Amino acid sequence: MPLHAVLWDIDDTLFDYTGSDRAGVLRHLRAEGLLAAYGGEAAALARWRHAMETEFARFLAGELGFLEHRRARARTFLGAPLSDTEADAWFARYVAHYEASWELFPDSAPTLEALAPLVRQAVLSNSSTANQERKLTTLGIRDHFEAVLCADGLGYAKPAPEAFRGACASLGLPPSEVLYVGDRLDVDGLGARDAGLAAVWLDRAGAEEQPPPGVRRIRGLAELPELVRGVIGFGAPSAIR
Repeated sequence: MPLHAVLWDIDDTLFDYTGSDRAGVLRHLRAEGLLAAYGGEAAALARWRHAMETEFARFLAGELGFLEHRRARARTFLGAPLSDTEADAWFARYVAHYEASWELFPDSAPTLEALAPLVRQAVLSNSSTANQERKLTTLGIRDHFEAVLCADGLGYAKPAPEAFRGACASLGLPPSEVLYVGDRLDVDGLGARDAGLAAVWLDRAGAEEQPPPGVRRIRGLAELPELVRGVIGFGAPSAIR
């Protein structure tokens, strides 16, 4: 089967979420006068990361809506019983610092441009549709994607096969004609492979572990256009494996 589309993860694949989040929360805590109260930079960042991972997992499980998960992140980090209004205001102040720190990785826009004449492109994300639509528009890359498909709209979150297959169905393509690119081996690489897509793991950090069968590793997005051209040339997504 020919390759017709590339599905993209966003956070820490195209968009430097980790770097932007780190810069934003440190600016926020300094502005609030809270950095020392939570043990300084390293301890505060670890506490923030724990709060984010805990409450985002509840959002993905359907226990919380997107707004409710943000309130829960504020309460969990602060360890305080904030009202909804207080939690919304506190988190909004963080978001202002976070969004001021937003950056794409340097290889993101050139890679999207290089792929544009080769394949269709869309997004599959575990975040909310409204959040990712706004992010992609602000970062200036929304026009590269014919669809932004997210967990809240699909009803499933990665690595569930239904998330990947639902995104492919939205594009009118079988999974075998779609390649997925993401930074998480477990959620993105294995999830895509097990759902029948061609899977590319973006390993910017250079992990020691070897990718399992059926998952192709790249170290940067500049490698992707040549890989996609090779797949198209061979005529089958399995050529990347």
